[in-house]
Amino acid sequence: MPAEAVDVVVIGMGPGGEDAATRLAKAGLAVVGVEGRLVGGECPYYACVPTKIMVRAAGALAEARRVNGLAGSATVQPNWDPVAARIRDEATDDWDDTVAVERFEKAGGAFVRGWGRISAPGEVTVATDAGDRVFRANKAIVLNPGTAPAVPPLRGLAGTPYWTNREAVTATEVPDSLIVLGGGPVGVEFAQIFARFGAKVTVVVPRRLLPQDEPEAGELLAKVFEAEGITVRTGVRGTGVSHDGGAFALELDGGETLRAQQLLIATGRRTDFAALGIGAIGLDESAKSIAVNEHMRAADGVWVIGDVAGHGAFTHMSMYQSRIAVRDILGEPGAPADYRAVPRVTFTDPEIGAVGLTEEQARAAGLTVRTGITDLTTSTRGWIHKVGNAGFIKLVEDADRGVLVGATSAGPDGGEVLGALVVAVHAQVPTATLREMIYAYPTFHRAIESALDALG
Repeated sequence: MPAEAVDVVVIGMGPGGEDAATRLAKAGLAVVGVEGRLVGGECPYYACVPTKIMVRAAGALAEARRVNGLAGSATVQPNWDPVAARIRDEATDDWDDTVAVERFEKAGGAFVRGWGRISAPGEVTVATDAGDRVFRANKAIVLNPGTAPAVPPLRGLAGTPYWTNREAVTATEVPDSLIVLGGGPVGVEFAQIFARFGAKVTVVVPRRLLPQDEPEAGELLAKVFEAEGITVRTGVRGTGVSHDGGAFALELDGGETLRAQQLLIATGRRTDFAALGIGAIGLDESAKSIAVNEHMRAADGVWVIGDVAGHGAFTHMSMYQSRIAVRDILGEPGAPADYRAVPRVTFTDPEIGAVGLTEEQARAAGLTVRTGITDLTTSTRGWIHKVGNAGFIKLVEDADRGVLVGATSAGPDGGEVLGALVVAVHAQVPTATLREMIYAYPTFHRAIESALDALG
């Protein structure tokens, strides 16, 4: 089969892939964008956007129920259907990516619906409904395959109607009860969403909630979940699953069995590197991620961005890496990748925002660590906010250099308060300078000043 000659092939048109392909096409290169699912990736259809609409709706219900603690009483009945309708009609446009495809083609790119793999150095074969198409990429191959839900090999799970994040987003009814297997961002967000809409929720985690964040974050969320009636089972693992046509039974390693109408698997993400064909260019198909240099190069003529590059499965990360890769492909100057201030937010209530290193990671890196933490409820804004004011700000300082290397902002609008701390970590602003700043009163971000005082 003769190969079609182009300049660039982008495999995977998630946020970063679509951005890179569009930038390269606008630069005058002949670009082919390949996607087997939806252009735009997981974020606008199943993850960032629709889940935050669900978070917002569930949060509005929670705020209405809190009125009794502020100015009187209120009775609010949860209603799921309008939320599901908003997600379909506003956020995802019925999961139709026509607009995204047209936008890319208008920029000068050529779109191919199918599954791409590297079949030889500089060569991509795309499996389409009409058969294979082969492309010779004379300048670059960009890999942005994203990830799919990782499903653990639990005995009896296969063949049951369990949920991943995709089924949870498309649900049109709230189950009476729900078991969430996994306590990372996806698991805890959905646990709180469904609980606030009336489901009896149990979260099962082998360690603690939000294991990649500061332990104080997991402890805070566990207390909030308990107050909201969400059961958290820590230090246990599922060993087997059964489904009788109406409900799930999850067997735990301690011998106990949990039962619920629905089971949500939120145990991480995965990518099939063998199907991507990276072995054809000498890369390890069994690796958890693809090693790249500071300009996102993984091999001669191959750039990798997004989840599989191993620096965080965030939309903002793939967009950041896209710009770096595009500059390198075009031979333009620009700063290399810098990951010392990667921000991340878990959109629970309270929000958990974090940037840079945790205290444990900083100590493991051999830094001389000082920490400062303040309880948000003791701040003036926390006192004003009253119900729903749980939170904290924690700072992690490299004491030898006098700069912050990490921070966590948990509480109402914790992800927004995080912005100031991201700047501080990224720009390596001396803590002495941060102490001299003026923090507006009465705001949540003013608690940064109290956390700095706690550094000593």
